[in-house]
Amino acid sequence: MKIGFVSLGCPKNLVDGEVMLGLAEDAGHEITPDAASADVLVVNTCAFIDRAKQESVDAILDMARHKRDGRCTRLVVTGCLAERYRDELRQEIPEIDAVLGTGEVPRIVAAINGQEAQPLTFFGTSLKARATHSALSYIYDAETPRRLTTPRHFAYVKVAEGCDYTCSFCIIPTLRGSYRSRPAESIVREARALVERGVKELILISQDTTFYGVDRKERGALAALLRELNALDGVEWIRLLYLYPTTITPETVEAMADCEKVCRYVDLPLQHASTSVLRRMRRPGDRAVYSRLLERIRDRMPDVTLRTTFIVGFPGETRQDFDELWGFVKETGFDHLGVFTYSHEEGTRAYSVPDDVPAQVKRQRRDELMRLQRSIVETRHQARIGTRARVLVDGPSADHPLVLQGRTAGQAPEIDPVVYLTECDPSAYPPGTLIEAEITGASGYDLAARPLFQLYARAIV
Repeated sequence: MKIGFVSLGCPKNLVDGEVMLGLAEDAGHEITPDAASADVLVVNTCAFIDRAKQESVDAILDMARHKRDGRCTRLVVTGCLAERYRDELRQEIPEIDAVLGTGEVPRIVAAINGQEAQPLTFFGTSLKARATHSALSYIYDAETPRRLTTPRHFAYVKVAEGCDYTCSFCIIPTLRGSYRSRPAESIVREARALVERGVKELILISQDTTFYGVDRKERGALAALLRELNALDGVEWIRLLYLYPTTITPETVEAMADCEKVCRYVDLPLQHASTSVLRRMRRPGDRAVYSRLLERIRDRMPDVTLRTTFIVGFPGETRQDFDELWGFVKETGFDHLGVFTYSHEEGTRAYSVPDDVPAQVKRQRRDELMRLQRSIVETRHQARIGTRARVLVDGPSADHPLVLQGRTAGQAPEIDPVVYLTECDPSAYPPGTLIEAEITGASGYDLAARPLFQLYARAIV
């Protein structure tokens, strides 16, 4: 059958989607990008905040219309929204034929074939038709079929699944289960296979990547893994996403500094700087602890790029709390910054207290923080004009097809600003080409550059 697939949410959810696509192809099905021509439609959903839930529901309803009016005969809903609202989805959207939670990824072929009630054995584990929180133990391995949906020169590698933290604003542990690391040997085998397929950038992800191996009582596991991956022939960049302030160890920082292929890029979601807000969020540390950590990282890696995210408008956040956060951002000077307004999510610990910061105040605080960040970035960008940087070409810009778009080692795909390459023939630099470029200008958060010479061209496989 022809299978149409829509995947929403974070890169971690994207990997689950790629595994489901791989399993479907391995079972003999054909993947189509055209929903109108699909026999079966699959929507892989997100449920982290209200906006993500609404986007997921809209996508399901859109695919349900294809089922009513077109060729599609089955609609399957998977992922976090399915895990959270399994019964409600089936009741409110009768076009849905099967619902698979986050622990039921291996059941996708059975769901496609209309056998969702039949237990499926996968890697020696019998999975029940209905997942429960206690059954959230699934994680893929190096042998699992997987179809990449990212550009061919970079890929995400999920090193672990689940989360052991109890942050009061977050539903992820309920949806994904407890933290469980993959064996390093499995990760290295998967990475080697990806590199053999032409991948040049490996992006390691999990809910807390610096917690890797702790659940297995493996001291220094992430540092050792980075050194193993750094030794692989053919990989150019290794990037880490989703680090945690209390689990980023000196050994990890040393490995990042020592390994020439590991990007000096630290993605450290801190969420706030006010001690009182952090305590209500059930987050460890405080502004002083964070400042010391960032200072140690910069001392060991002076060229590091720092990325973080904050939540404004958390219940009980006062103007004084926000001013402390604003001062912390100004003092630290992050390279990349994301700001979210607090979303009052049922099922979280924070849902039991009043959402007492008005929506307008939340937006004003977000905008105020982003104005500060823009001024920091503009000053920093001006200092970079005339300098050189290595740039990985991603391909033509979606907004300007005749202009190439790329990234430095300090820019992660899809979440960070980009580098626009001018004064060059786009056909001379296919996606996956690594070049030396000169920074010639800046516009907002993005940079402009001109290629100087080619360092590496991706092999076509």
